[in-house]
Amino acid sequence: MRELVFFLEEESAKALLEGLLPRLVPPESPIHPRFVVFEGKRDLDRQLEKKLRGYLNPRARFIVVRDQDRADCREVKRSLVTICRRAGRPSTKVRIACRELEAFYLGDLQAVESALGVRGLAAKQNLPRFRNPDQLQSPSLELVKLTSRRYHKVAGSRAIAPHLNLQRPGSHSFRHLLQAIRASVGESG
Repeated sequence: MRELVFFLEEESAKALLEGLLPRLVPPESPIHPRFVVFEGKRDLDRQLEKKLRGYLNPRARFIVVRDQDRADCREVKRSLVTICRRAGRPSTKVRIACRELEAFYLGDLQAVESALGVRGLAAKQNLPRFRNPDQLQSPSLELVKLTSRRYHKVAGSRAIAPHLNLQRPGSHSFRHLLQAIRASVGESG
């Protein structure tokens, strides 16, 4: 069985992917998604090598998704790639959400408006700070403020994911995640 296995920092990333994958992986596809959710970035960093090494399905493809937060993006990715290589899984794709997963949503305020029922958000998309949401210092706090506290990590991710524009994502890091998923789905097995 072909699997696409996601190693995720937190539950909200799983909620996002559960809403996206039906739109990216055709129902007739022989690929089965699996999610390994850690209890934060430290837990992911500590256990990733063991989990990768112990995964027995030779037809599995792996994607690691982790927030950058305040760390150096290149260093975070370099460290995770090194862990994947040590585990004997050098083809594992590592994707970093710059700064946080919520930047994906701030890159598509129409999706946030539709999902959470906050009127007028889409009109703010062309404001300078939302043109490149990956540059925001705290996308999660920005999203909470914009939605008058209607956004909550897991429930918000679950609600927003089906509305996200997958053809023209406003976040560069989200675009890279989508490319990794599409490439993994397209790989033969």
